[in-house]
Amino acid sequence: MDNRFVATAYDLELRVPVLPYQPEVLSPVANLYKQIERLSDEIPRRRKVLRLVRLEAQAPEIDVFSWLSAQGQNQKLFWGDRDRKGRVAAVGVAHAIVSQASGFPFRRMAEAQRLLKSEPSARFYGGLRFEHTVPDEEWEPFGQFSFFLPRFEVIQEGESYKLVCNLVFPTDFDQLESIKAELSALTFPETPLTGHFSLPISRHNEPNERAWQKKILWLLDTFSKEELHKVVLARKAVFRFPEPLDPVLLLKKLYECKPDCFHFFFQPDIGTSFIAATPERLYGRDGQHILSEAVAGTRPRGQAPAQDAVIAQELLHSEKDLREHNYVRTSIRDALSELCDNLQTDEEATLMTLTRRMHLYARVEGTLKSNVRDADLLRVLHPTPAVGGYPTSEAVSTIAALEPFDRGWYAGPIGWIGAKAAEFAVGIRSGLLRRDTLSLYSGAGIVLGSTPEDEWAEIEQKISDFLEVLGLEV
Repeated sequence: MDNRFVATAYDLELRVPVLPYQPEVLSPVANLYKQIERLSDEIPRRRKVLRLVRLEAQAPEIDVFSWLSAQGQNQKLFWGDRDRKGRVAAVGVAHAIVSQASGFPFRRMAEAQRLLKSEPSARFYGGLRFEHTVPDEEWEPFGQFSFFLPRFEVIQEGESYKLVCNLVFPTDFDQLESIKAELSALTFPETPLTGHFSLPISRHNEPNERAWQKKILWLLDTFSKEELHKVVLARKAVFRFPEPLDPVLLLKKLYECKPDCFHFFFQPDIGTSFIAATPERLYGRDGQHILSEAVAGTRPRGQAPAQDAVIAQELLHSEKDLREHNYVRTSIRDALSELCDNLQTDEEATLMTLTRRMHLYARVEGTLKSNVRDADLLRVLHPTPAVGGYPTSEAVSTIAALEPFDRGWYAGPIGWIGAKAAEFAVGIRSGLLRRDTLSLYSGAGIVLGSTPEDEWAEIEQKISDFLEVLGLEV
């Protein structure tokens, strides 16, 4: 056990801090170990209803990326807020809600939130597929939806760090010895995670540029004949490497490259992971307060302030982009209006200015009705026209007919659910890593006025962050 860490014990019934242990006496690992040993006498073994117990120990600074990379568990995850106020790295599974079947997980998500009632600070992390269909082979490890309550977490909030162990009783009574062994096996590297990637040995695009052009021209023709106004068509760029990539190293480099995004990493099993660095919030809920964001229209940042200002004005006055953005804003407003007692929507688009790009942006926020659940929010908000199209059902059907691949979790809701709050981002600017093969996904909103060449170039620009951290020319 690592004695470098300062620990704080918690009273298991009152959930309040007591006097801290001296660092030379007890590390956070030893602290959690001691708390687990006390549990067998404090939790009724015959209890039929599941009960979550969350054990915490304070710690000094931990490099979350090197810690995550060093652990031996199959299941790993990372969540980083867009405002950089908090990061969570986690391994193992205390409780899982997973399904391969098609359909929306209303009851299963309610099951998660019932379990969380006793521990408001605990969270289930995970995501859903873009479509409620059975996954193909590549996406099978992720299921139709997967949400995990981690076994062990390292949580950073500002300058504060803590080590957490989640236990679910009565299920974990028979596993306490193995859980203590897993706890003792946690390692805390003293050096940052470093490394580089070999250049890929191949790349292919699905669809290729010629097939892409045909699809865009077909859509433009369809727009002029039917009540279909926008379709977000995606491409998949598949890179093969001479050896497997380190997924956590790729995550770390993206985190450093894209500081103004939500960062998400989900590894359901060794060798397979989904990684996203996305600027787009689907919604955030704090109690009954709901915030969603309409984001559409993309331009790269200028090389100098004067050029940046010109690009910003062009985007703010682009008839095509404003029309595309209005579809997104209108759809989110209409979706939330039935679930809210009051709702406010920005009437004009402003700019979301990121490190490398700018987007048209509008806030939609309000107060939820008392009986609204997170499953209700996900059902009505996903997919927004920013990743599907408008009208939604017609656009999603068109996507299924035109795209030659399974989107999986790309463009799906990814994030976390707590007892009193939730946060979901949209899984764009993302990739599926399967050992030595990295598939990058990105889409472009096709509306009247789009051209195949411009939309192809926009997608290349959107995947450029991944390409840059891989050492490829952009």
